This record gives sequence, C-alpha cells and structure tokens, in this order.
Amino acid sequence: MIKYKKLILYTLFFVSLVYLSLNVLCDKKLYYEKDLTIKGKIIYLKRSDDKVVIDIKNRSKYRITLYKDINYELGDIIEVNGAFKVPSNNTVPNLYNYRKYLLSKKIKLISNNPNTKLVNRNKNIFYKLKNNMIKHINSYKSKSYLKTFVMGDTSSIEKDILEDYRNLGISHLLSISGMHMSVFLLILNFVLKRSKIKNIIIFMFLFLLLFITNYPESLIRCTLFIILKYINSKLKLKYSNIEILIFTFCILIFYNPFLMYSMGFIFSITITFFILISNNIYRNKNYIFKLIIISIICFLSSIPICANAFFNINLISPFINIIFVPIISIIIFPLGLLTYFIPFLDKFYYVITSGMNVIINSLSSIKYFIIIISKPNILVVLIYYFLLFISIKVNKKYLTLFLILLILNINSKYFILSPKVIFLNVGQGDSALIIYPKGKIMMIDTGGLYNSNYSIVLNKTIPYLNSIGINKLNKLVITHGDHDHCGETINLIDNFKVDKVIFNCGEFNDLEEELIKALDKNKIPYDSCVNKIDDLYFLQAKEYNNENDNSNVIYTEINNYKFMFMGDAGINKEKDILGRYDIENIDVLKVGHHGSKTSSSIEFINEMNSKYSIISVGKNNRYGHPNNEVLNLLGKSKIYRTDQDGSIIFKTKNNKLEIETYSP
Repeated sequence: MIKYKKLILYTLFFVSLVYLSLNVLCDKKLYYEKDLTIKGKIIYLKRSDDKVVIDIKNRSKYRITLYKDINYELGDIIEVNGAFKVPSNNTVPNLYNYRKYLLSKKIKLISNNPNTKLVNRNKNIFYKLKNNMIKHINSYKSKSYLKTFVMGDTSSIEKDILEDYRNLGISHLLSISGMHMSVFLLILNFVLKRSKIKNIIIFMFLFLLLFITNYPESLIRCTLFIILKYINSKLKLKYSNIEILIFTFCILIFYNPFLMYSMGFIFSITITFFILISNNIYRNKNYIFKLIIISIICFLSSIPICANAFFNINLISPFINIIFVPIISIIIFPLGLLTYFIPFLDKFYYVITSGMNVIINSLSSIKYFIIIISKPNILVVLIYYFLLFISIKVNKKYLTLFLILLILNINSKYFILSPKVIFLNVGQGDSALIIYPKGKIMMIDTGGLYNSNYSIVLNKTIPYLNSIGINKLNKLVITHGDHDHCGETINLIDNFKVDKVIFNCGEFNDLEEELIKALDKNKIPYDSCVNKIDDLYFLQAKEYNNENDNSNVIYTEINNYKFMFMGDAGINKEKDILGRYDIENIDVLKVGHHGSKTSSSIEFINEMNSKYSIISVGKNNRYGHPNNEVLNLLGKSKIYRTDQDGSIIFKTKNNKLEIETYSP
C-alpha cells in the first residue's frame, strides 16, 4: 500500500514537470495585434491617479487599461471594442517581464484605452459584498493597511513604503498568506469549536477569502494544502506534509503551468517546503527559538528567488523578521480586522500604521547590510537548493559548501571572462555599456525621457547592472549635453557608485552645469575634451557651434572587433573625422543622431562600411527617427533598432561576435 501511494505521488510529480516543460519552457510568443469586440465580467478593478486597470473574463481573461475614470464596479458586464495585443517582454535582460506576470494570471491579451460600454450592472451577491467592502474601507483614513490585510490589496500603500518592506526582506508580511490564514483559522476554530459543521464553514470561509482577496497565489497554495491535509486525515491516507505539498504543487501546475512565472507562488512553495523539512530542528522548542530558526530557514531558502527578482539580499532580513512577524501577526493584522468592524478605531489604527511606516523607512535607509547578488542560472539554483537540503537533512558540514556557493555568486563579476557591449533600450535616447573581464565597466550616455517622471536608470540601468553582479561604474562618458543622452546622470550618480565622468568639448550648457554641481556634491571627478581613456579613443576634430557636432565620437577595438559610437554627431563632423583619421570597415557602428538625416552621409557610411548598424530610438517617436533615406544608406549592413529589437548585446567570445536581442 505504501509503495502504491508513493508510486501515485511521484508519477503525478513527474507528469506535472513534463506538462510544465511543454507549456512553459517551450512557450513561444506569437505577437499580433488586432481589433476585437469582447463582452465579459469585471473581475478585477484598480484605480490610480491617471488610469484604471480592469480584468474582464468570459471564456478567457483580458486586461484593459483606461486613461479616464469610469463608473464601473466589480461584477459589471461590459463590452470592450479596440486593439488587443500580446503583452511585451522585457527589452532589457534579466528585468521584470510583464508578459510572464500576466501569464501567471492566465491573461494572454491586453488592450490600452479601448472603447467600453456597460451591458449589465452586477447582480451577483458576492460581488456586491466585495464592492461594499471596498467602499467601506475607502471611507477610512487608515485604508491603505486595511485594504492590505482585509482585501489583500497593497495598491493604496505608497510605492516607497512597499520598496522599504522589500529592501528589508519582509514584503511577504503584507501578503495574505499562511501566517494571516492561521489567525483567521484560530478565530474560526475558537468560535466554532462545538459546531458539527465546523469544517464546512471553515472551507466556505476559505473560498470566500480567496474571492475577496482576488485569488493570490500564496493563498491558493495555502487553501489547497489545508483541503488536501483534511482529506488525507479523513481517508487515513497517511501522506506526510511534504508529500501533501507535492500534491498541491502538481495540482496547481496542472491548473496553470504559468504559475511558475509567479514569484508569490515560487516563494510560497519553496519556503513552505524548507520549513517542513526543518521540522526536526525547531519541533518542541519554545516560541522564540522556533521563530529564529524559521526566520533563518525562510531567509536562506528565499535567496535564489530574491536574487532572480531583485538582485540583492539584506543580511539583517532574518532578524527583521523575528521582530516584525509577531508585531504584524499579533498586533497590526488583528487590529486591522477589528478596525474594519469598529470605525471608531480608525484614527488610532492610522497612527499605529503611520508609525510602522516611519520605522520601516528608517530601517530600510540602512544600506550597509544590502548585498548585490547577480541573477543565478538554473544550474546554480539547483546546486544551491541541493546543498541547503542536505545541510538541513543530512549533515550541517555541507553548509560550508553552501556558503561558498553563495559567496561566489555574490562576487560573480570577477568571473566575467569575455568582454561585451550592450546597447540598452532606453526609449528615445542613447545608452551603451562596455563590460570588460572581471567586471570593469564603462557607460556611454544614460538616456533621459522628456517631461516624464519615469527614471530609466532606477528602473532599467541599475537593476540590469545589479543583475550581473556589478555595483560600480569605472567611467561614465557623456557624448554631449542633450537630455536624451545625459538626462539621467544625476539619478545615476545619486544612486550608484561612479568613479569618473567624461564630458565632450565645447562650452557646458545648462544641463551640464547642473550635472557638474551634482558631481561636486558627490565628490566625483570629471574631465572634458579628452583624446584617450583606457581603450577608448575620442575622435576630436575641432570645436563646433552646436551641441550635436561637439558630441564625443568614440572608437574602440575589443578582441580585434571595431566599435564606433557616434553620439549625435552630424554630417560636418563626419566629414572632419574622415579627413583627420584613417578609420574604415567598422564592425559595429552606433549610428549618429538616432538615424536622423542630419547624420550618416553617404561618404561616411561607405567609408565605415559597417557590418552591423545600431539605431537607438524610441517607438513611434515624434521626430520620425530613423529616416528612411538613412535606412537605405545602411542597407548593406545588418541593422538593429532598439524600438524593434530591444536591447542588443554583442559578445566577443573565442574570436567570434555573438549577438543577442531582447525584442518586446
């Protein structure tokens, strides 16, 4: 009987892995965009200052973004007419992938600002309950934490506070999960301890809680685990908790294999597994000892997940958990539930949660314990978890190997053996990276978006550098003082270590003057109008009367491959370079001025005779870049465009030039 049960379990596990591989690992994005008319029920609705995000469901699920206010509610039936498309992939390596996130929610198509009309108002009693709960919470001053702990919705908590929780490694405390579920179950068991239908009521409550909180992955895992554990007990199947967890994993993967893209699901399954196998360590111990051991186990088991998503870990995270798990689970969370039913407590709860925010922010500002850790590949992750497993279950001496692996991954930049050049997709602007062996790195321009609060370096550049284990720039070269080339420099030097900055020739404009003040404040040295730095040659001709022609034009050879970066240099400077320098047959040319007709003369393009031409340009930009005549001139080379190909990486390895693109 025992062998038969084991056979069922492990057969199911193997089949689920095969099913997962077929659906996820072999998943291909077939991009298309077409007009559709869809009628469905609103199952998710989130309002912010400038837009409303809606998920509707008929046979499938769709995400709609509206840049106007609407008077729809959950449960309403609406008709949507507009262009639907496949969500974009990440165009910078290793970063957040919106398409995969939506796939984990079983959403494959999205539409921005389509036409919508109301078909029927909601008549479902459960959606009415949920709508009334939302209205009730919105009347509270402390609504941000009430929404979090009652509705499982963190959208009202300020982004900076959410980032502080994440930096401290305690963002899981804001998710409705097993910890919060245990509080609910404790209350229900106490109230219903003499009821004959206690289990039925508990299961009904669990499903209602899932509905109210919009089915978060961690809560789905927890609910299914409880149900399977109940069935196991009633039928006397004698499966262990770990085996029940494996059943839970298999069932959820069959339900939606793209849950493997959900960080919440991966966190929940992985951490629960390691807590269960560590039971012999903390079993029969007092509360404090148990809390310490579980916090350390959670921290160690979450490191590869954090490295994969955030590229850093906070070494004091276990100790922060020891402090805040009791505070949240015993005080903040139960008090929030009480406040929901007793509005009189609103002001008091607001003071308490505001104080929490201050404390969290103060602790998060301590950066000394945050360690950059590069994104590990799947082999490193498997070895890591294997060593952690045998350290817990077999012998603690293997913990030494486990820690060595962790240290190697933290210092992964020293294992970069081959140089590469990355042209980052920064929209309508320029930014390139040259990464040399052992992590020496130079950046050429930072990019910068006009009239936008979106920061390229905070959301793209720095996270990418962290993802490959780099926490310092050796040199930052500014080709010239236009906003789309250096508009992000202050953000960069305020949030990342930069050894030195190089400016172009000519007088400093207003933006460059502002940058110099910031450099002086941060005590970062700078220079201008140079001829050579390390392996970079600056092709200076003369001073011009415009910023574009004064661009730093940079030539370098990497493993015998020739690279040329043109900035926004125009035809006049191209002519002067041809007359002064003997350069031809370039391997990779970063085309001047985003492919504008003011650059890239026929004489210059013929002389350069580049094999690959890179145009850094924003999608549907207002300037009409790149110009069709320029594209025709470059026709003999292979053209890569950041608006179509995303970031472009050239790797020089074994005397070969390997090219990777990250298209939307």
